[in-house]
Amino acid sequence: MYNTILFEEKEGVGYITLNRPDRFNAFNEELSAELIDALKKTAKSETIRAVVLTGAGKAFCSGQDLKDIQGSTDKRSLGDSVLRRYNPMIQNVRENPKPIICRLNGVAAGAGASLAMACDIIISAAGVQFVEAFANIGLVLDSGASFFLPNTIPYNRAFELVTLGEKFSAEEAHSWGMVNKVVSAELLDSTVKEYTDRYINSAPVAIRLLKKMLNKGITSTLSEALQYEAYCQEIAGSTEDYKEGVASFVEKRKPVFKGK
Repeated sequence: MYNTILFEEKEGVGYITLNRPDRFNAFNEELSAELIDALKKTAKSETIRAVVLTGAGKAFCSGQDLKDIQGSTDKRSLGDSVLRRYNPMIQNVRENPKPIICRLNGVAAGAGASLAMACDIIISAAGVQFVEAFANIGLVLDSGASFFLPNTIPYNRAFELVTLGEKFSAEEAHSWGMVNKVVSAELLDSTVKEYTDRYINSAPVAIRLLKKMLNKGITSTLSEALQYEAYCQEIAGSTEDYKEGVASFVEKRKPVFKGK
């Protein structure tokens, strides 16, 4: 189905693997297009309740494939590339109604770092490096990094990282609140599974609404957030899952949510 990614659904989880290991999963035109397509499939799926995004081989994603650019004979508009390829990719992650877990198996650089930060949960292997080195080649942040970084870590820390183009570790990112967990490479899969097990048994409508609420809340006033909470609570309170949640609590059993 795809040439540059692997995609499979297993036990209610959609697994998307960036699959250009010889290029450290760097983005070319095909990879970004296929990733967007796969994300859309998971969003529309009635059986997928969580998504795991990872990379093949040693890297998660090393950003744009600079050799791919260098080898092109076409006059290239970087702004057009951002608008046409990277922005839709990031928006498809953030607007996807399913929780997206980044299984950070290796380096995340440039747009690859942004892709990781766009995910809802980041579980990283120990020692993984983030790289925001746009300034080192005379460019600026893209793919949402200018939004995610100052909304996750202090401004002065973000400024230092992006203007000096320095690497930072998953351990540092965890201490700043950017990464949820850092575990040994041997425990990466089992830790990710702990999260997916929770999400495939959760109430899908509530999770979808909560994701929308948090994304909207980042840029909302308190008044706007309060109004949107009331709106979403009305929707959640009308679901069969809400009735099941209350019933299971009273009956002291685990709920069985159906997404209705």
